[in-house]
Amino acid sequence: MALSAFDLFSVGIGPSSSHTVGPMRAALLFANALKDAGALADTAAVRVELYGSLGATGHGHGSPKAVMLGLEGQAPDTVDVTRADDDVARVRATRRLRLLGAAIGPSHEIPFDPESDLVLYRRRSLPGHANGMIFRALDASGRALLERTYYSVGGGFVVDTSAEGVEGPARIVPDERRLPHPFRTGAELLELTRATGLSVSALMLRNETSWRTEEEVRSGLLDIWAVMRACVQRGLSEEGILPGGLRVRRRAAASARRLRAEVGGAAKELEWVTLYAMAVNEENAAGGRVVTAPTNGAAGIIPAVLHYYLDFVPGADADGVVRFLLAASAVGMLFKENASISGAEVGCQGEVGSACSMAAGGLAEVLGGTPEQVENAAEIGIEHNLGLTCDPVGGLVQIPCIERNGMAAVKAITAARMALRGDGRHHVSLDRAIATMKQTGADMSVKYKETARGGLAVNVVEC
Repeated sequence: MALSAFDLFSVGIGPSSSHTVGPMRAALLFANALKDAGALADTAAVRVELYGSLGATGHGHGSPKAVMLGLEGQAPDTVDVTRADDDVARVRATRRLRLLGAAIGPSHEIPFDPESDLVLYRRRSLPGHANGMIFRALDASGRALLERTYYSVGGGFVVDTSAEGVEGPARIVPDERRLPHPFRTGAELLELTRATGLSVSALMLRNETSWRTEEEVRSGLLDIWAVMRACVQRGLSEEGILPGGLRVRRRAAASARRLRAEVGGAAKELEWVTLYAMAVNEENAAGGRVVTAPTNGAAGIIPAVLHYYLDFVPGADADGVVRFLLAASAVGMLFKENASISGAEVGCQGEVGSACSMAAGGLAEVLGGTPEQVENAAEIGIEHNLGLTCDPVGGLVQIPCIERNGMAAVKAITAARMALRGDGRHHVSLDRAIATMKQTGADMSVKYKETARGGLAVNVVEC
């Protein structure tokens, strides 16, 4: 399947790409499928079942909210995050749901009780993936009109089993178009850069023009960066308590004020990087607007490292932002193609680990690294995240997720700097590190894969 940088970097809503963005897309797909089948007017009830990790931690990740919003016609990239909670509160209070919302009209409201029509199975799974969903529509007699099974496979991607394909931000079936420089492995990517003389970002740019003009690619990536930057700024200004019951305080804004007041505070590069990452993930935990990069749980790492580039690297500019994101997406595609970016499938090594690797590769690119050094930086970034578990306390993307993004952003910078001190030659290839991550994820106990049944999730008392 041909992947674009815009598949890996898409605008969404917190707190989770797998548990919020994916279910919202699946619910919207189902509602549109009802419309396309001419069955919307006959629909008297909708039943939704969430399985595996979605069932185990869906409440903490906002999965029921996402399903209701999606059924009402909301999409992750356009939903009004300031009204989303009110819309869900309306459904809960009235026990009425507007299928596809205002586009259809009030006559297509149906009874919907989230307590009985939306079921989360904490210890039952579907065979295809840890994040499974079944949607059913019934007529007034109880006859099934339509049934669909979807899987949320990480980064907001959704597998629709009826279409036998993967749905990115705007498509359902695999994109089989021929790219000018196709690659599936790091070795193939390096061979292409040697054969063409192109950098990693320049090669990616040529592939991206299979979908868009070069101007559209550049402006689109700068738009993605604008959303990232706005998320950082919101996170550095908002204070208070994060939702979910743990009463976790937002710290980024207060910490930033103290850092600015300190003598030499502006020069404390790595402390700022940490705060940038935490600001994003506090916004994500609050259900705000974020960019999946490549997931929501790891959304703070790439924006933080990009801020490091723009704030502390002489000569940094908008073209560098584009090259950073292109190189980072090349690395992300290798994880998506050959392993997983789903915490429910391989643990947090697939989320924070892959984002750290992507950020390291992107930074090495804009700091003047050769393709071999970019690959080396990406390998260092994932190698030292291998085995990282996903054990969120209370099933919320807060502890340890927020701090973990800050730590990984600093690690990505270190990885890039280490790689640039060498000549690109190293013992462990990126391909081998990714294969190791996949094997480690397969060996990892399910209780460490976003189920809140192991690790910190059971050893920290919820307050």
